[in-house]
Amino acid sequence: MRIHLVDGTYELFRSHFGAPARRDPQGREVGATVGLLRSLWMLLSTPGVTHVACAFDHVIESFRNELYAGYKSSAGIDPDLLAQFELAERAARELGLVVWPMVEFEADDAIAAAAARLRDLSGVDQVVLCSPDKDLAQAVVGDQVVAWDRRRDVVLDEAGVIGKFGVPPASIPDWLALVGDSADGFPGIPGWGAKSAATVLARYGHLGAIPADPAQLGLPAARAARLVESLRAGREDADLFLRLAMLRLDVPLELDVAGLEWRGVRPGFAELCAQLGDEGLARRVEEAGGSR
Repeated sequence: MRIHLVDGTYELFRSHFGAPARRDPQGREVGATVGLLRSLWMLLSTPGVTHVACAFDHVIESFRNELYAGYKSSAGIDPDLLAQFELAERAARELGLVVWPMVEFEADDAIAAAAARLRDLSGVDQVVLCSPDKDLAQAVVGDQVVAWDRRRDVVLDEAGVIGKFGVPPASIPDWLALVGDSADGFPGIPGWGAKSAATVLARYGHLGAIPADPAQLGLPAARAARLVESLRAGREDADLFLRLAMLRLDVPLELDVAGLEWRGVRPGFAELCAQLGDEGLARRVEEAGGSR
């Protein structure tokens, strides 16, 4: 079997910015939730998709905000979107999916932790991480755990990660620490770009193994000297950014492979769709045999 693990927060944000606004009968903005539900139903309608879980950032802030003040937060996020976080979780549950709402950790942590525990279980042929997030590239393992960008229909196995980033999955946190991640709010180390980080990490693997001798970096002498000096001066930042970029595998999750099998929507799904003003989705699900 294939197990699909969905980044529900990414899907919700994508729907908010990509789908038309929509008000429910009470006048609340629900367009992102409606878009999320339609996207999840499209996934469930895909041949071969049988076992699915959906992780959400129940709140944007996590333990990483305590480590770094500049880390992404709810500040500046459209209130209409923030107001739909709990509604989106409810919608995914009513659709019949297992939902993991994260508070201390992030959705990416839950997905990476679940993939690490599920990938070697009997009967599991592949774990598919449904997200284009760079962070999750570190969780890819061979063709056993792959990342699927559903919008572009691009699948990255381990060879694909190396082809895209220039480093294997295990070095992705180090690569992000050097290059930075604007989506998560940390800037990386001055002077280190994607190509220089890939060149050095392809040779040495991790930040801690990068030599202090510029001649060993495999880059032009003057550039290598600048990079070594920049890393020396920003070593504490680099170590902190590495900690921010590294996904946690100790997330407490209740994992039951049988329980991940989608068996249809819950009894309240049609009522929820009516509340969202999208009775058509409920009809399509029922016509497809998705009602329990």
